[in-house]
Amino acid sequence: MQEAIQQLFTPTGLFLIVLGTSLGIFVGAVPGLTGTMLIALILPLTYGANPQYALTLLISVYVGAVSGGMITSILLRMPGTPASIVTTFDGFPMAQNGHAERALGLGVMASFFGGIVSWGFLVLLARPIALLSTKFGPFEYFSLVMMALVLIASIGGKSISRSLFSGFLGILLSMPGIAVATGQTRLTFGITGLIDGFKLLPVLIGLFAVNQIFRDIMDIKNESKMEAIETQGVALRFKDIADHLFNLARSSVIGTWIGLLPGIGANIGSVTAYTVAKSSSKTPEKFGTGHDEGVVAGEAANNATIGGALIPLISMGLPGSVVEAVLLGALVIHGLQPGPRLFEEHPVMVYTIMGAMLLANIAMVIIMRFSMRGLARISKIPRTYLLPVILIFCVIGSFALSNRLFDVWVMLGFGALGFILESNKIPLAPFVIGFVLGPIAEENLTSGLISTNGSWLPLVTRPIPLTFLLVALTMLCLPWIRKRFAKTAKPTAAE
Repeated sequence: MQEAIQQLFTPTGLFLIVLGTSLGIFVGAVPGLTGTMLIALILPLTYGANPQYALTLLISVYVGAVSGGMITSILLRMPGTPASIVTTFDGFPMAQNGHAERALGLGVMASFFGGIVSWGFLVLLARPIALLSTKFGPFEYFSLVMMALVLIASIGGKSISRSLFSGFLGILLSMPGIAVATGQTRLTFGITGLIDGFKLLPVLIGLFAVNQIFRDIMDIKNESKMEAIETQGVALRFKDIADHLFNLARSSVIGTWIGLLPGIGANIGSVTAYTVAKSSSKTPEKFGTGHDEGVVAGEAANNATIGGALIPLISMGLPGSVVEAVLLGALVIHGLQPGPRLFEEHPVMVYTIMGAMLLANIAMVIIMRFSMRGLARISKIPRTYLLPVILIFCVIGSFALSNRLFDVWVMLGFGALGFILESNKIPLAPFVIGFVLGPIAEENLTSGLISTNGSWLPLVTRPIPLTFLLVALTMLCLPWIRKRFAKTAKPTAAE
């Protein structure tokens, strides 16, 4: 630990942390560019470098990219990263109402809090939590996904039927490509590009960025309602922490736990925390209209997933997302084998990763605090100049994913779809949840059925899957139960 601290606090170590965090914030704030893309571009530059310095830079980029995504999510309703989708629900309405600085300040506070909480889990509970996650089999993951899918009914809209329609549409559009069960192509309609299915990044860019570009073009003559960003509004205040302490702690724990589970991702962590915050709030009707609790829950959870995701990566060599897969490649390239042996053979590297995450979160707060006014000026740039630049970044980001023009058409197509859905008051959040979780549910169910020769019994005979399914059933019936109680309470009140 002492050696790791000495490395991190050298001028080179501190410079790499500031550089990586700054680059991550900038790239995370640009729709169409992702932290994954930046890490993949930086990785070849670290060949032959000190492994500790290389991982310090990459971890700093990771932290900065997840945090930076909230800037354009709040100011322009264009999430810079998938993890910042939930931030648009309340952050953008706050900005429209002239409280952009308030939303940004809450976002920075929640991001830092979530990062610190997950760092604590990473340091103290890496080995035991990693061992616990190894007990999750395919049926456990399938039941967990089913529970998450039930959340569709309580997210992003007053109409449950419209939310469910949006969610099932997302599941349907996640199906084209190669079927997990048979290995054969399905729903491709003879289109070669659909063999790999619709990629998540072009879909998200289309639904949120291109969709918003379409709306801004139609409303190009109207001036933005957002006011100038004031420095004091972005500063962290003790009162804000005290008012939202329980929400911060709960969302951070949820984000850490979701990040721990491989394949789920920061976007699902933020959605889950947002939904829990909404369902337990005394004023759930304010969510989606520019509510503080929504911004806090989403940003605390998506930053907390970083520490959670690093636990299985360094403890078992199990990447939980594309970013962790790139980081896994970085460890292997530098001659390190993630897993239990990493703690024994290269403890300095383990503590370097942990220390880099902590210092990157501190650097993130400082950089965001002093550069927010400059970053926020993007909201004051005339849209006639800004929109073409953003669209170019969207096209570059979609094309660079697989170097194929098909993804650009997918981006534009889903932009039109998002425009149509929102024009008919159909929420986009359930669509994204269904699109992301559908393939995960299918893959784990198929794997489980193959291992049990087609038997579904483990879903009800194993305690963890049964618990998840019972929670899902309870959540599904809860709105109906509330309505029944409301109807029976009205006559009583009248009497």
